[in-house]
Amino acid sequence: SPERPRAPCTGPPRLGQPLARAGAGRGAGACALEWCRCLLAGGEPWDSFVQAVRAYDPATLCGLVWTANFVAYRCRTCGISPCMSLCAECFHQGEHGGHDYNMFRSQAGGACDCGDSNVMREAGFCKRHRIKSSSNVPCIPKDLLMMSELVLPQFIFSLIQYLREGYNEPAADLPSEKDLHKTLQILEPHVSFLEELTKMGGAMRSVLTQVLTNQQFYKDLSSGIGENACAKKSHEKYLVALKGSGLAFPEDKLACGIQEQAAGTSTLAVQGLAGATATSGEGESSDEEDQDGSQGVGKRKRVKLSSTTKDQSIMDVLKHKCFLEELLFWTIKYEFPQKMVTFLLNMLPDQDYKIAFTKTFVQHYAFIMKTLKKSHESDTMSNRIVHISVQLFSNEELARQVTEECQLLDIMVTVLLYMMESCLIKSELQDEENSLHVVVNCGEALLKNNTYWPLVSDFINILSHQSVAKKFLEDHGLLVTWMNFVSFFQGMNLNKRELNEHVEFESQTYYAAFAAELEACAQPMWGLLSHCKVRETQEYTRNVVRYCLEALQDWFDAINFVDEPAPNQVTFHLPLHRYFAMFLSKAVKCQELDLDSILPDQEMLMKLMIHPLQIQASLSEIHSNMWVRNGLQIKGQAMTYVQSHFCNSMIDPDIYLLQVSYTFCDPGYSLPEFKVVDLLTMASQHQNTVLDSEHERSMLEGALTFLVLLLSLRLHLGMTDDEILRAEMVAQLCMNDRTHKNPNPKSGIIPGSLSFESVLSAVADFKAPVFEPGGSMQQGMYTPKADVWDKEFDPVMVILRTVYRRDVQSAMDRYTAFLKQSGKFPGNPWPPYKKRTPLHPSYQGLTKLLHCKTLHIVLFTLLYKILMDHQNLSEHVLCMVLYLIELGLENSPEQETNEEDFVAGQERCHDSWFPGSHLVTNMRHFINYVRVRVPETAPEVKREAPASTSSDGLAPSQNSGTAQVFSLVAERRKKFQEIINRNSSEASQVVRSKTSMKWSAPGATPQLTTAILEVKESILSLLIKLHHKLSGKQNSYYPPWLDDLEVLIQPELPKYSHGDGMTAVERILLKAAMQSRLNKRIIEDICRKVTPPVPPKRISSAEKKTLDKEERRQKARERQQKLLAEFASRQKSFMETAMDVESPDADIAMEIATSEQHVSEAVYDCVICGQSGPSTEDRPTGLVVLLQASSVLGQCRNSTEPKKLPTTEEEQIYPWDTCATVHDVRLTTLQRYFKDSSCLQAVSIGWEGGVYVQTCGHTLHIDCHKSYMESLRNDQVLQGFSVDKGEFTCPLCRQFANSVLPCYPENNGERNIWQCHSNKNMQDLVKEVEELQEQLGTFPVSISSETNLSKEMESVMKDIKNTTQKKYTDYSKTPGSPDNDFLFMYSVARSNLELELVHRGGNLCLGGASTAGKRSCLNQLFHVLAMHMRLYIFQSTKNEDLPEVPVLYRDVSSLLLIQILTMPQPLHKEHFTCIIKVLFTLLYTQALAALSIKCSAEDRMAWKNSGALKKNTANGEKSWETLLGHVISELSKGKIFVEGETDELPMISPGVWSPQSVECYLQQFCLPFLRITSLLQHHLFGGDLPSCQEHEEFTVLASCLGLLPSFQSTHQFTSASCLDWPVPAFDMISQWCLELASFADGHPEQAKALLIQEPKWDLPRLLQLPENYNTIFQYYHRKTCTVCTKVPKDPAVCLVCGTFVCLKGLCCKQQSYCECVLHSQNCGAGTGIFLLINASVIIIIRGHRFCLWGSVYLDAHGEEDRDLRRGKPLYICKERYKVLEQQWVSHTFDHINKRWGPHYNGL
Repeated sequence: SPERPRAPCTGPPRLGQPLARAGAGRGAGACALEWCRCLLAGGEPWDSFVQAVRAYDPATLCGLVWTANFVAYRCRTCGISPCMSLCAECFHQGEHGGHDYNMFRSQAGGACDCGDSNVMREAGFCKRHRIKSSSNVPCIPKDLLMMSELVLPQFIFSLIQYLREGYNEPAADLPSEKDLHKTLQILEPHVSFLEELTKMGGAMRSVLTQVLTNQQFYKDLSSGIGENACAKKSHEKYLVALKGSGLAFPEDKLACGIQEQAAGTSTLAVQGLAGATATSGEGESSDEEDQDGSQGVGKRKRVKLSSTTKDQSIMDVLKHKCFLEELLFWTIKYEFPQKMVTFLLNMLPDQDYKIAFTKTFVQHYAFIMKTLKKSHESDTMSNRIVHISVQLFSNEELARQVTEECQLLDIMVTVLLYMMESCLIKSELQDEENSLHVVVNCGEALLKNNTYWPLVSDFINILSHQSVAKKFLEDHGLLVTWMNFVSFFQGMNLNKRELNEHVEFESQTYYAAFAAELEACAQPMWGLLSHCKVRETQEYTRNVVRYCLEALQDWFDAINFVDEPAPNQVTFHLPLHRYFAMFLSKAVKCQELDLDSILPDQEMLMKLMIHPLQIQASLSEIHSNMWVRNGLQIKGQAMTYVQSHFCNSMIDPDIYLLQVSYTFCDPGYSLPEFKVVDLLTMASQHQNTVLDSEHERSMLEGALTFLVLLLSLRLHLGMTDDEILRAEMVAQLCMNDRTHKNPNPKSGIIPGSLSFESVLSAVADFKAPVFEPGGSMQQGMYTPKADVWDKEFDPVMVILRTVYRRDVQSAMDRYTAFLKQSGKFPGNPWPPYKKRTPLHPSYQGLTKLLHCKTLHIVLFTLLYKILMDHQNLSEHVLCMVLYLIELGLENSPEQETNEEDFVAGQERCHDSWFPGSHLVTNMRHFINYVRVRVPETAPEVKREAPASTSSDGLAPSQNSGTAQVFSLVAERRKKFQEIINRNSSEASQVVRSKTSMKWSAPGATPQLTTAILEVKESILSLLIKLHHKLSGKQNSYYPPWLDDLEVLIQPELPKYSHGDGMTAVERILLKAAMQSRLNKRIIEDICRKVTPPVPPKRISSAEKKTLDKEERRQKARERQQKLLAEFASRQKSFMETAMDVESPDADIAMEIATSEQHVSEAVYDCVICGQSGPSTEDRPTGLVVLLQASSVLGQCRNSTEPKKLPTTEEEQIYPWDTCATVHDVRLTTLQRYFKDSSCLQAVSIGWEGGVYVQTCGHTLHIDCHKSYMESLRNDQVLQGFSVDKGEFTCPLCRQFANSVLPCYPENNGERNIWQCHSNKNMQDLVKEVEELQEQLGTFPVSISSETNLSKEMESVMKDIKNTTQKKYTDYSKTPGSPDNDFLFMYSVARSNLELELVHRGGNLCLGGASTAGKRSCLNQLFHVLAMHMRLYIFQSTKNEDLPEVPVLYRDVSSLLLIQILTMPQPLHKEHFTCIIKVLFTLLYTQALAALSIKCSAEDRMAWKNSGALKKNTANGEKSWETLLGHVISELSKGKIFVEGETDELPMISPGVWSPQSVECYLQQFCLPFLRITSLLQHHLFGGDLPSCQEHEEFTVLASCLGLLPSFQSTHQFTSASCLDWPVPAFDMISQWCLELASFADGHPEQAKALLIQEPKWDLPRLLQLPENYNTIFQYYHRKTCTVCTKVPKDPAVCLVCGTFVCLKGLCCKQQSYCECVLHSQNCGAGTGIFLLINASVIIIIRGHRFCLWGSVYLDAHGEEDRDLRRGKPLYICKERYKVLEQQWVSHTFDHINKRWGPHYNGL
């Protein structure tokens, strides 16, 4: 390492040298630090020095600094600033019960605000920081810190020197990050030392502050003056570094060689910068930053602005005056190393430091921006920057001070402006060649990677302070600069419609564009708006509006906009328009400003309308598929524009702006202009292209929908905030039920605001989560209340807020369902008409739109065409037309005048249509004849009637598209030139071009001619006829007021509020009649003389046919769309309920068991080839099965109380009481003392890692299955399973499976023979069984020979063995011994029986068929096992010296399975019963022996004697007393009952054993065997299990098994009466006891322990979880892992056994297996259930796959909080946990959970 300089030293000379080396050599570093400690403490031990300093800590702030991923709390009730946060300790010690708080994981790091009353209310301080303690802390003695004051300047200087040394200005290529990293690593201990100092409390911090901010120290030490060469060198490096950073643009230092050096800083002369226009950009950045080759977006020439206007000093002058400033400089240079950041933040509790540091930070702000832009790690750097800035700028007092003293706002706005300037391109909007406007290029990294967010978020943060925002709004210069900044985003990301071929590269830049507008423009706007709430702030609004309009005017000039928008292009980004709109809205709503005083002139308003209108028109086009060639992304933009996070800042201001413009502009023009020019000519660039009919229809719908939105939305026109919130909420809830976090995620409205909860409870009911077992997990939902559907459902609001069209359909479906349910309306209702809130007086002009003739002509035309069954007019159009008429009636001016004076000249030409402009009067006006312009080729010309397909039926559309379009464009130009008088009357009548150009050759413009059409209708008469048409009856309309005059007085009758089109027509007519007596009379007249609507005359039959055809086609199209929408919503609900795996009735399966009684042979259907037939040796059929290893049985415990998950250090879980451990211990003990081969037949294994076989019940030919697997293997689609491991899904029901179990061909004739009962006596039967066992060699020949069937059986046996791990199958002392396989095979049978028992609830009281019914595969499984077990019988192993296991130690159920599985098949029922009877006697003896050990010596004596007395009675062999007496006397011959038995097993205290309790004990001991045997009998021989009460289970099962000869009445029943001894009982017992007695001589303890078996196991349970999630979280999220002793990044805990593991942690990886996967194999044989502590979710590992199961902890609203994002308190949901446990026990994870993925052993 380089030689260190000896710094000129101000302190005593002996300090200088070692300190100068404090960072020198790596080895020296540590010694130097020790030396510093020693110096500071002045010879005292360091620890006592720390204690001493801490005693003088006056700090009242917590100030704990944390880094990313730390868990902190935020309490909104106590916070003043929204960024307030508390460390866990302060939070738990404060009183926040019932507050609105949440826990959150820190993204960028932060600091605890406890004790800081600028940021939070004092009520929330914790106990430690509540006392304002500055008074009672003693004054600090001078000498304590004297040394520190001398040593620390040296120390900090040496740190800075080291930083200078380590930094090498990056060469032309990338900075050498490795070097920087090395330097930082060496410095780590030094910075940690400083951090340690800050934690000593206030006294030490103030010394540090003194050192860091004292300018004299800095001057003396670092200026590089003096004789020391090294110091000089270091100073030069510093200057070089400054020079490298101080320039305005990194590029410019090459281009402008002007570098002036003054006083150690370098400035760039202003004129040099002015020269830095587009040419100088050629330097280093032009290629490096254009890496994005996205189709020329990134490659477009960048534009540089000449920047003379801006304040140069902000950007590039840095002058360091103290250590703190240079330290921050290096911190930035090194891209904010975490340690440095933490140190700088740890100092913040010191008030002087806080101010100094904030000023320094602001001074370096521009430099920070430059470093950030160049950084390669901009993400981490952004986080670190925000970590610092949020601490500084959240404090209003501080922010205000810095704003006043350091021009904070100027700096921020300028820096942002500069930042964006680096990525500007020429705008192509409007006038591509001559446009002067520049916009940001959304393809640049700066926008794509959101690099700007730290600066923008700081800006938003400081604007949240009222005092700062006021300064901003008062400063005209700043507002100009800011509008300048906003205009960079105006018109960005322009879309041009592709007309010819599909775009080859879909750019995804629109994400960046929307994010940028939301973050950089909209959020600061909302921040500013929040301070303009009262009348006194009018001035601010005027300022913003003024500069906004100036910027807009500049924009219009820059893009050369006159009056015509360029066709086929649209941008969704108009932030200037939106600023203008939102401030207008605020002005009227809150500040009582008069609109006229701030609106621009008419011409400007007309200009302002155009682009928002263009967006609305484009939305319609996009949804009509006119932009398909632009790819999916354009749809994405249209959706994002209305999506919940953006709509507040995008579509709402746009529509409001249009509403304002229409309020103050002349409505006559705007309507046709929107319809024709903006909607229809967009497709007719060439003379002869008109929209084809598909587009035409949806564009018409779009236009009408837009009109309805425009006229009926009141979001900014007079609704209060609460009404808006309510309307938004209702709209969201009507589409779908919502969770609490999600009823309305709007930017302006934060869930948790006070009104939010009250509105939510007013409009919605909470629906607690319901669970179907096996169904999808549901969350608590809110669903609309009935009267919301009744009175508040507003289809208009729903349409405005839907991203997908299907949501509108979903809302209508729900509405229909509500009406049906409540009996209000049975049919298919139309969207209801909802009364609007009254308009704010300023906007009254909007209703002019409803009362302009043009609109009335459109309405008349459309009504007429609908009545004439014109093609292309859907029900939707009619609905909108009626809606508009109704709106007009609702908003009619008070008096009925013909407002002729309204527009004098223009309206005259309409006289042929309507007399006035008032809807109420125009409704009754009859129109007799209409002149139409039609192409000459149209049939009308030859005969005065419109033809069916030709130019359709009526004036407004009788024009060829082209001619009429031009007249309109001309009209708008004239309007702009204020020319009002026009001549062409037809042009103004043209509203929509509706010409199908079928008549003329493409390219020929047809000649127009005039035809006259007879109509003779008024709007009223059309409505009445429409009613007849809808009802399908003549004269169906009868004016209701003729019967009941009341109707006219109170019109809001509920009967009219819901219904279909007829109801709507009735409602409109009623309103018309109410508003004018004349209308009332005319309606009555029409009704009297109504005739069917006469279609125009002389229609030939051929035309009639085409009319019908068109109509039918149209109706079919509508039906189809309705059906599709309904189908979609049904499908959704079906998917949610359908996958219920457990329900037995879901069996479409063939029936294995039931059909067999009738046919002689079982018939199976193959689900692949569809053939049915028996399973044969050559072509066997198999059952689709899933084999899985399971340790569920091993988790049974013998206590009924389930174990709890430990949440403190004291609670621990020990596994020694689990079933698996007990069995394991037993086997090990036996193997110690007895012969291995006999041990391996005395017990069952498989409690852990046993193989469970389950089937869906479907069968297939095994050869079909093989070809199916081949096809899966070749199918490269990513499946959720691995075909190579033999996994597949059942071809019929898609259930997961991994093997096929061959069905043994059996003859049913035989099964019936087995069942007949013979009367042979016991002895004979025993003989027969023995003979059968002798002839084992001769089992059916076919099996021994190689057939397909036997091959398949072998392969499935292999599968079964491979399912579990070797350690779970190898128990013998000699590895690989065949005894292992033998043991394993019968244990598989045992595991499956035991598991079935568990699924039935642990007993057989319910009876009935097997739970799985037809899904049981045990019968087939037994055949496979039996075939293999018989192969092993003869291979006896070499004899060991050890004795055989005594019979009384053998597990009777295991013996039973061995007997049954090795008998020749098929087995006769009588032989089966015989085996059971024999084994039962053994079991009973075992029970007696165990009992004899459990009771006291006195009891034993008593029983021994009483038994001896009864021994010779007739029934001696069937009374437990005699037998027990005999057992005791026999066993007493050995040493079993001797020494120490009293303290050994005081299981049941003496004297408790009454005869009843003995009987009870014996029954409980025998029950498990009886249950297993009954199940076995049920599977082998069919027949149902009887159901019974729990207390009679023993007797019922015994009689079912044939142990009870004749069923006696229960009260005198004893278990002994089931005994049937084949040989004299006492001899038998004596023989058995003898074996024990001889063993007990050597090992009395073991002899006793082995006798007592624990037959009673409780059902397997998962661990009990605590009520509140916080209990788990607080204990585990900081707990260290026992393996690697670190705190895991992703801690998890096993819910089966409570083990704490590191998820994904490389620390605990063993042979490429991460810890969770490893644990799942050890604990659950491949199945693991883990709770992820940091996410509150549960993951399931099953073999090589895993899935996210969901969470069992829900918040108060029944919702999950995955990843604890919202951090609300979570509570256990018992039902969910039940479902999880149920799936674990029933092994159905694979079937129920759908989303599985491979984990590659990485969890």
